[in-house]
Amino acid sequence: MGSRDEDFSAYFAARAHALRATAYLLCGDWHRAEDITQTAMTKLYLAWPRLREHGMDAYARKIVVRTFLAENRRLWRRREHLTHEPPEPVVGDRDVGQRLLVEAALASVPPRQRAVLVLRYWNDLSVEETAEMLDCSPGTVKSQAARGVAALRRRLGPHLFPGPGGAAWTTTTG
Repeated sequence: MGSRDEDFSAYFAARAHALRATAYLLCGDWHRAEDITQTAMTKLYLAWPRLREHGMDAYARKIVVRTFLAENRRLWRRREHLTHEPPEPVVGDRDVGQRLLVEAALASVPPRQRAVLVLRYWNDLSVEETAEMLDCSPGTVKSQAARGVAALRRRLGPHLFPGPGGAAWTTTTG
């Protein structure tokens, strides 16, 4: 194993879990998140010789998001639709119930808005960083975030989702 492989293996071991969590929030399915992460890591490995240590996480996250968005644009891929309400939370386990509700609501948001929400509020990126990652303008990020937040509020109600910095959002996704 050469230095390149050792460096990449160390990076993979340190960051694969966080990238998989981001992919999961984007797609809502752990198996699909694993596929997205593996595809992204393969692309990252191929680009590894050209990359510097600086900004590696941002580049890897960008690959995950773009892989997710590309999958959703494919014509052969059927879009998933919720067919029933999420399961009732177990008595005394409110956090799990809230998390399930937030995940179901997030899955109902269009992919581009979902990507903005995950990058801005889960990965805590700025508007400018999110715009760069998605190859769009900061205004587009702001409008997609506003639409996504409005959709989540409509779905969850103000009591469960007071806002992006509110307690319900941070305790159910962080």
